[in-house]
Amino acid sequence: MKLMDKISYPEAVGYIIEKLNENGFEAFIVGGCVRDSILGKLPCDWDIATSALPVDVKRLFKKTYDTGIKHGTVSVSVDNSLYEVTTYRIDGHYTDSRRPDNVSFTSDLKQDLARRDFTVNAMAYNPNTGLIDYFDGLKDIEQRQIKAVGDAGTRFLEDALRMLRAVRFSAQLGFSIEKNTFGAIAENAGSIKNISRERVREELNKILTSQEPSSFNKLYHSGLLAHIMPEFIPCYHTGQNNPYHIYNVADHIIRTVESIPDSLILRWTMLLHDIGKPSKKTTDDKGIDHFYGHQEASAELAGEILNRLRFDKLSIKKILTLVKYHDIDIFDTEKSVRRVTSRLGEELFPSLLEVQRADALGQNPVYLDKRLIKLDNIKHIYARIKDGQHCLSLSQMAVNGDDLIALGMKPGKELKEVLSGLFEQVLEKPEINSRESLTELARQLMGKYQ
Repeated sequence: MKLMDKISYPEAVGYIIEKLNENGFEAFIVGGCVRDSILGKLPCDWDIATSALPVDVKRLFKKTYDTGIKHGTVSVSVDNSLYEVTTYRIDGHYTDSRRPDNVSFTSDLKQDLARRDFTVNAMAYNPNTGLIDYFDGLKDIEQRQIKAVGDAGTRFLEDALRMLRAVRFSAQLGFSIEKNTFGAIAENAGSIKNISRERVREELNKILTSQEPSSFNKLYHSGLLAHIMPEFIPCYHTGQNNPYHIYNVADHIIRTVESIPDSLILRWTMLLHDIGKPSKKTTDDKGIDHFYGHQEASAELAGEILNRLRFDKLSIKKILTLVKYHDIDIFDTEKSVRRVTSRLGEELFPSLLEVQRADALGQNPVYLDKRLIKLDNIKHIYARIKDGQHCLSLSQMAVNGDDLIALGMKPGKELKEVLSGLFEQVLEKPEINSRESLTELARQLMGKYQ
């Protein structure tokens, strides 16, 4: 397929470019949208670079927004969609390792492209001129590598987040990181501390939910992980001499991340589910390694990491619950499935099955078939329980605290104990979850407190 055939864009983008050209200004689509188009992917955003100053852009288009006018960016509204139009610019000094202290506008496209992070993101396209590729981005796409524009060390000193972005693009595109670029990451890894935790979290999210989450290992080998998540480092040095395992802890973890659907909750759960193993490792007199209590240790470390990265409370709660219970024994019986579901909640139980499946896929394959068959059985049992509308929480019981008060109980510890006792009975025998049966049973339990 010819390059011209690959790069097509929305009519609105063509309209913006054409109008700028008609008024004597250069205009190109630039950056990730050019890269993705060449790769045959549909771009999420369309960015336009132009020789026009922001004041010119605002004059030429009826509806605009000053979304980043300090840095030359004006959003143009066409057909109820916004497109960022940015004036060619040269960045000033970076004193915070994140953003330039100032920018100056230029009429030279090459100067604008030279300030960008990677060659694959430093290409421009216009239907009249074709592809503009001063830094061999197309060649690097063909070689499937992420390479910094110009001197890699300088690029990373300007903006330390670019180091994480290199790993992220590597993960998303399935590219390697060019040798000198990777070396510069290793040399400057410590400067990642200048980046906000929220921005670090967002890049980690994109790495973990990418098509190649194993690129997480590049964070370790480059030295970035030591500054982002030092708690994970011991996992790379902790073997597992155990019949159920054939990989060290880190390799096992990464394999489980690869084996689970790409939701943030599930991928982070797998990344952190065994992070506490190094601190809990013991070896018996037969040379077999054990990791008693690693579930709780992993949940504790996971909580520290997720809070440090400023995850929202609900996500933290879900991930920590799944980490804590990832190893829980579930028997393929209705009683066992009801009990575990009542402990985790109906929302998380299906996720727990995904977690246990991924965990099995990262262990010794000798036991895999047996474990997968059991998990499939449990999945079918859970579906049957849901279809039967079995009671799985206190709120689903046919009686509640008000009903017990109506029977003569007073609010307090004893009432809670009776409710808990009723719920235990219902988990054992879901057929007794009726107002009549539970009222009679409640009277019997209340007798113990009279």
